[in-house]
Amino acid sequence: MGVERADDRPAGNAATHQEVSVSIVVRFSPNDVTRAKYDEVVRRLEEAGEWPNPPGLEFHVLYGSEGNLRVDEIWDSPESRGLLPEDLPVMNEVGSEMTSEPEVFEVQNIARR
Repeated sequence: MGVERADDRPAGNAATHQEVSVSIVVRFSPNDVTRAKYDEVVRRLEEAGEWPNPPGLEFHVLYGSEGNLRVDEIWDSPESRGLLPEDLPVMNEVGSEMTSEPEVFEVQNIARR
């Protein structure tokens, strides 16, 4: 499924030239994340009622190698983006922290089977 962007539509018809909200990818690069630490963060977020289905979250992917795990998320719009690293003190409580601000990218296309 392609994502239509407002600036890709033909000009000239004001009715079709409106803002279109686009999905975003948020890539987190936490430091020293193991599967046990990740699972503990998820458990605490579930207890707090903030996980597993926050509004606007389309995909959440954990990948990488033990001790060097990463998380990518796709949100249905920049406005719906969920918790920011500073909103997750639980990361520090389990012994992981962000190495930098998350990278944010506008989605250009999503293909599904």
